[in-house]
Amino acid sequence: MMVRFSVNGVARELDVEPGERLIDVLRERLGLTGTKEGCGIGVCGACTVLVDGRAQNACLVPAASLEGCAVTTIEGLSQGGLDPLQQAFIDHQAIQCGFCTPGLVLSAKALLDENPAPTEDEIRAAIKGNLCRCTGYEQVIAAIASVAGTGYRALDDEVEAPVQSPELRAGAGWPAEPPTATPVLDETKGTVPSVSSGGGEGR
Repeated sequence: MMVRFSVNGVARELDVEPGERLIDVLRERLGLTGTKEGCGIGVCGACTVLVDGRAQNACLVPAASLEGCAVTTIEGLSQGGLDPLQQAFIDHQAIQCGFCTPGLVLSAKALLDENPAPTEDEIRAAIKGNLCRCTGYEQVIAAIASVAGTGYRALDDEVEAPVQSPELRAGAGWPAEPPTATPVLDETKGTVPSVSSGGGEGR
């Protein structure tokens, strides 16, 4: 059946199959692979997109139901530059493997569009359907709150990130150059970086 809808502001008219899902249309037919498929049953939130401004799991939305709808994917947020939410996720190191990030950003976008100044509890509620195995959510909440202006401080924000240039390192009280690994001798494996340097075992 023919379905007319828009994706990231672009009008689309597609002949969709009865069992075709929104995520199939986005990834396979429109090439918008920023939307990820994790569980396929609406549990993990990796495929979250906006449908008429509301966060929806694209793996559960029948493509045939999209007549007249406006769909926004992660690609739609960065037209003309990064969205403030995307930049905040970078600034607060709320990205590790990145698989869940598009869904988290779009869940946050739906929240902030409806409620520009959410509480911490409201932020947590908005992203409860988005599973992340990497960040522990502290940085994610901090990123969303920074855009909302509510000032939530993640535990990891209390640790200063390394400053790279010698001038800035000195100004921040860091040594002019990062410490280098101190070789130690392991008679069975040869010379390897010491454990304190962060190096792995010799191979």
